[in-house]
Amino acid sequence: MSYTLKLSQDDDGRRLDRTLRSIFKWVTLGEIMKAIRKGEIRINSARVREPGARVFAGDELTVNWPLREDEKVIKHSASWGKIKIIFQGENVLILNKPAGMLVQPDEPNGDSVISRVWGMLGTKTPAAVHRLDRNTTGVLAVALHGDALRAMEELFKLRHVRKFYRAVVVGKVPEEIMIEAPLLKDAENNIVKVSDEEGLTAITKCSRLATNGKFSLVELELLTGRTHQARVHMAHIKHPILGDRKYGDFKANRLMKSVTRPFLHAYCLEFPENLHEALSEIDGKKFTANLPEDMKKFIEAEGINYEE
Repeated sequence: MSYTLKLSQDDDGRRLDRTLRSIFKWVTLGEIMKAIRKGEIRINSARVREPGARVFAGDELTVNWPLREDEKVIKHSASWGKIKIIFQGENVLILNKPAGMLVQPDEPNGDSVISRVWGMLGTKTPAAVHRLDRNTTGVLAVALHGDALRAMEELFKLRHVRKFYRAVVVGKVPEEIMIEAPLLKDAENNIVKVSDEEGLTAITKCSRLATNGKFSLVELELLTGRTHQARVHMAHIKHPILGDRKYGDFKANRLMKSVTRPFLHAYCLEFPENLHEALSEIDGKKFTANLPEDMKKFIEAEGINYEE
């Protein structure tokens, strides 16, 4: 059975795939993309097969999914537990993401950061603005309304938000190094690699915070936002992130059996001034999350002298 709804001003000018994700948050991205490819999505009665097609306020969107928010879904999401809140405003939520959790659910009613936010706030309107890998911890921005989501997405797209990570890497890293290595995503093999010929521009600033000679705690500022950028760039300069099973130092990972994930932590998001009115509550602000306990314990055990 199909359902038709009229799009509001909140969706004016947005991509079709992003509009569908924001409205039907309980439908997985895979299901959405499949429906688009099969021509099951209609705009003003016309089939649309391009995920990037633009939609506008007043358009009639027809899908094969139920429209009303299911209270059982929200109750189920609440059962997963809560996420630590760093900041909560009327339009923006800043969270401290734990390790081992997806930002978005990979299956209907699955556990994720966003699922838990729905349960915490009792609504499925909130949407993540950017992504962190499942095992990466730290600062994550969530938009609570459509205007804030579009404004925030634009900020990230234009690279106006400064993103700082902290990581434990193998070896003694130089005090400061600028890593400029183009990155190419190999979707077939699910990896990212450095490619001077085909890769997209990727720049990471690496600063050493502390070291014991064997391992270093570093701060990474991502000046671009490529998939797995921090992990691939550190491996590229021969100082891979400890615990990284895909790009890391396999010998070091085997020896450090207590390290069960890549020691990568999203430490800080810094927002510029003079933001859109929907983001006025975070105008010029900086949000940080201290190192998680597993990274703290490792640093202390290894005698790496560092204080936050």
